[in-house]
Amino acid sequence: MIYLDSAATSLLKPPEVLSAMKNAINTMASPGRGSYSAARLAADTVYECRELVCRLFHYDKPENVVFSMNATHALNIAIRSVVKKGDRVCVSGYEHNSVTRTLNAVGAEMLIAKSELFDREGTIKAFEKLIPKADAVVCNHVSNVFGFIMPVKEISELCRKYSVPFILDASQSAGIIDIDAVEMYASYIAMPGHKGLMGPQGTGILLCKSNPEPLMFGGTGSESINQLMPDSLPDMLEAGTHNVVGIAGLGEGIKYVLQNGAENIGKHEQRLCRFMASRLKTLEGVEVFYSEENQAGVLSIRHGSINSETLCEKLGENEVAARCGLHCSPFAHKSAGTLQTGTIRFSFSPFLDENDILNAFNIFKNLIICEKLINM
Repeated sequence: MIYLDSAATSLLKPPEVLSAMKNAINTMASPGRGSYSAARLAADTVYECRELVCRLFHYDKPENVVFSMNATHALNIAIRSVVKKGDRVCVSGYEHNSVTRTLNAVGAEMLIAKSELFDREGTIKAFEKLIPKADAVVCNHVSNVFGFIMPVKEISELCRKYSVPFILDASQSAGIIDIDAVEMYASYIAMPGHKGLMGPQGTGILLCKSNPEPLMFGGTGSESINQLMPDSLPDMLEAGTHNVVGIAGLGEGIKYVLQNGAENIGKHEQRLCRFMASRLKTLEGVEVFYSEENQAGVLSIRHGSINSETLCEKLGENEVAARCGLHCSPFAHKSAGTLQTGTIRFSFSPFLDENDILNAFNIFKNLIICEKLINM
């Protein structure tokens, strides 16, 4: 199979991830629940992963690295810690439902910083106009639909200027773009463990630079007599038993990113994206959403007369993994004018090369020819 759906999850992973998970399930108990060797080993593994996160994101507070189930879980903690009912929250026109549905559930009013696809300057101007009116700002770093790299440093500086809390959704950028958590003006940075960080599903991270509110309540292995959640991180936000097996795998995934460099991985994926886009543009009837300057390794396309779902299903039958539809991001599709049709999304991986992309392109090209013949 040619796997082109890494924006959903990194199915292709370093072998060390699986080895670490196998070792953890056989040797590790629960951290903070005992002084015997299996519990201590679990505690050491979890803490080592916090330190690895700090190394990757240039952070110096491992206790402020909180593990979550996924990025959605992390974003819920961040948003519910910052945003209250009736607050005005400025978001980009490319946000995921994990942000917009949560804001809707909280009862916030969304101020949408509208801009054209891949227009960094237009995006900055839109945020500059709205941030002074906002109680908070939430923005993704990279669009999960179009790979649009948002000008988050400039947006964060505008938030600093107006003392507005900023939440960064790094779901598509963690592991492929260098992020300096100290330099970035952000109350929270949320991310999954299972995408660019190469960890398993069921893992996520929230970097806390402000005082959060617990989303879940329960045992932490500390302050057991207290019927309130501990007031210190990470225990305040990590109720219940840790996903030690997942965190062990995540640590190895982060080691891979550290060894190879997030920027290098990102550039490799961008090269594959450019390679695929250049060939898809040669196909009659195919609209390719691509920018030479402001795009990560995520590429959306659509055909003028052939349904995206049909083509995506045929790709799957030919062992090419891609995703079609709205990708849980109707805001992004509305901004780009693709809400009625959706798109086919190809997203790339450090474990693919140009031969893989060329093979996938040729399969796609032949599918279009066959569909046209069928419909003649």
